[in-house]
Amino acid sequence: MGQAHTLDRAPQRVYWELTRACDLACRHCRAEAIPQRDPGELTTAEGRRLLEALREFGDPGPRVVLTGGDPLKRPDFWELLEHGVGLGLGVSVAPSGTPALTPDAVRQLKRDGAEAMSLSFDGSDPGRHDGFRGVPGCFARTVEAAEAAVDAGIALQVNTLVSAETAADLPAIADLVGRLGAGRWSLFFLVQVGRGRVLTQLTPAACERLLAWAWERSRSATFAITTTEAPHYRRVALEGMRASGASRDEVRRSPIRRGFGIRDGNGIMFVSHVGDVTPSGFLPLVAGNVRTASPMAIYRDSPLFRQLREPARFGGRCGRCEFREICGGSRARAYAATGDPLGEDPLCPYEPGPRDKEDEP
Repeated sequence: MGQAHTLDRAPQRVYWELTRACDLACRHCRAEAIPQRDPGELTTAEGRRLLEALREFGDPGPRVVLTGGDPLKRPDFWELLEHGVGLGLGVSVAPSGTPALTPDAVRQLKRDGAEAMSLSFDGSDPGRHDGFRGVPGCFARTVEAAEAAVDAGIALQVNTLVSAETAADLPAIADLVGRLGAGRWSLFFLVQVGRGRVLTQLTPAACERLLAWAWERSRSATFAITTTEAPHYRRVALEGMRASGASRDEVRRSPIRRGFGIRDGNGIMFVSHVGDVTPSGFLPLVAGNVRTASPMAIYRDSPLFRQLREPARFGGRCGRCEFREICGGSRARAYAATGDPLGEDPLCPYEPGPRDKEDEP
């Protein structure tokens, strides 16, 4: 079964926003989080049913990422985590760097079966990071949680916003990621939604230079480097591998190959705190709600998700691009920029050439 066909049937990752409540005030927050929980959140019983419905995708099932807001703001967080793990789902957690995320809480995540945890660093030192997060002391607490995760044996991913405001600090953040012992560094390229509307996106040329730097850094780093909402990193990496003389077989075995084709709605699904299903947290077009429809039916059959899995329908350069199957551009950024989720991703400067089957990985 090919990757494209597999992604038609089931997402690789489902992000469930348990709550929008969070004690931070991040400048770029997609969810525009507030301290209080929404009374319309999925109840504990509805949350348990959601996890059971996700298991219906079959084996091995999607990886479920419990996110927010801050998922630890829900008193039933631990019950929901244990239920997902008990169903045989791979469950990861994306908490906020607040006083609730103590080393004891991190160790309990390990005991309760969390496979991985992601933490955000948007600056390489307290001044930069806390300035973004809006709360003094966040940097120190996040470092403590990261060290506790590594000590407990939880796979650690570090997430970092990429915007004009953070770009110059990225080499220093990469050094921090290495010192912490994280296994993965995910670069979240700004999509101007939520509070992020007030931040500045990189220019396409600056983005291309940064992706080339990330690829070079990845070749010697002790951690994997991936991108969120910048799938054209796959093109940059593929071109880099070819330039270094990598064979087609070596490209196929490369870790970055596993991400080919995955994008909003194609391998990715997001469930909001009130049960709305969207292609990602950055693409706020609702395809259905888990209170009234099966997540599996929404993912497989909704017109929106089906369209997002057909890159030949994409507009502009994305639709003409010879890398459209492995990349496809950020559908969220296309929507934020044009109002059309099938439009062109304005962050990518690449000018497509003639489509050549021999050039495909």
